[in-house]
Amino acid sequence: MSPGGPVILAVDLGTTTVRAASFALDGTVRHVETQPCPLLQPAPGWLVVEPDVLVAATLAAMSACAAATEGAEVVAVALSTARGALIGLDATLTPVTPLLTRHDSRSAEAARDLRSSGQSREVHRLSGTPAHPGSPLCKLMWFARHEPYLCVATRWWVGLKDYLLHRLTGTLVTELSSASGTGLFDVHRRMWSPAVLDLAGVSESQLPPVLPTTAVLRLSATVGRSVGLPSGTPVVVGAGDGPLRALGTAAIDSTVAGVTLGATGSLRTVVAAPVVDATETFTCGALTEDAWVLGATVGNGANVVRWAGHTLAPDHPSESADDWAPPALLRLAERTAPGSDGLVMLPHPRDDRAYPEGSGPLGAYLGLRGHHSRGHLVRAAVEGVCLQLGGVRDRLAELTPVSSVHLAGGAFRSPLWRQVMAAVLDCPVQASDAADDAALGAAALGLFAIGLSPDLRGAVTQLDPEGTRSEPVTVDPALAAAYRGLRTKLPVLRTVVGRVGDILDEAAAPHVDWRTDALPRDVVGG
Repeated sequence: MSPGGPVILAVDLGTTTVRAASFALDGTVRHVETQPCPLLQPAPGWLVVEPDVLVAATLAAMSACAAATEGAEVVAVALSTARGALIGLDATLTPVTPLLTRHDSRSAEAARDLRSSGQSREVHRLSGTPAHPGSPLCKLMWFARHEPYLCVATRWWVGLKDYLLHRLTGTLVTELSSASGTGLFDVHRRMWSPAVLDLAGVSESQLPPVLPTTAVLRLSATVGRSVGLPSGTPVVVGAGDGPLRALGTAAIDSTVAGVTLGATGSLRTVVAAPVVDATETFTCGALTEDAWVLGATVGNGANVVRWAGHTLAPDHPSESADDWAPPALLRLAERTAPGSDGLVMLPHPRDDRAYPEGSGPLGAYLGLRGHHSRGHLVRAAVEGVCLQLGGVRDRLAELTPVSSVHLAGGAFRSPLWRQVMAAVLDCPVQASDAADDAALGAAALGLFAIGLSPDLRGAVTQLDPEGTRSEPVTVDPALAAAYRGLRTKLPVLRTVVGRVGDILDEAAAPHVDWRTDALPRDVVGG
């Protein structure tokens, strides 16, 4: 078979999986390859990955994807990564720590100390990153307190993509997007912040140099041979997965927000320069030098409905680990009236990365009555997640105008998820069920970086010319009005549930973790 036209290979590094996707420059996806990467929990709250296992998974995904191109020219490799990970390296660039993922919560105490002392406000003002255990800043504070001898042996502190770039190209660098997600970087002056580095107990010389996200390195001969690509293939350093999802969902206009929904839920928009909110809710990180992504992630997304399925409807299981919209389960909810006949579910109202295992705000069902069925409980879970994201959109709109929203993620394969989310947002909505938006964003950024597209919007259009995974969602006016009324009550309901949590904390026996006993973790914080 003769090879097709040229392709660009995107690699999206997640917490537990590596996804490689080849996009033909004529607008078709040639192949997608996913490799698992085991997540280890050596102690409560610790969630780590062995760095070399992740590198091996990456090379395997790249090799399979390159082979599937059947000889087509690969014009570049472009990278996307989950931000917030941290690895310590010695002087020979050998890991002296595992890779601490963004979900590792060992540094919860450091995050709480920053908030209680008021220092988190200045950190957020400088870095655009709220203080939470997922940030490398708090992880470094933990190492300084608990592993001082290891800190002495550590020559470099780097992120996930930084380490992979070194293994692919032989160059140790980071890029603006990843740096701006560490909590250590002054996003206004575009440099490592001396004040925050002092808090972290590290020096600038221990951090890699910061390149633009469009910088191009070259694939080493050794790696090229192992994955079946030519030595010297351009490697675009790329950006964080959050900013790239905004690009991949075409939410790259300052008036357009993108909502992605999988295990967690996120809402983001693009602004021309860093924006920092006084409530320390939003993260602001770079896509490019003049495109910054402002957004927030909620710890509970479609995982809440998956919990409802496991608990309430085990006869309607998910078909796979990535199935966030099992049809049989959601049919139970579709047969239930909007508003769930007065039943309200409050998922965990904040990103649970700020809390260790078994702690944090309480999730709850409110208004439960004898006539409520499991369909009501499932629908209330869907509505609770959407209402939570609607609240994030309201807070975002206070910082920058939002006139329309693009939906993406596996959950939006479901008409119910689309219908409820659109009614809660009550604005023009486009929806997609694509799960590879970060990879598409990486490919588009790569195409722009190597000069094969004049701008980012043109690159997305070139790779996805018809917006084939997007379609408009009609907003039901009656449903939107019902959800508007419910949203006005949510702050009071959350206050009540918070007070109940305080009372239960006071009453709980010392040996009982009431939160995890009372509700599964997927609901408490997921």
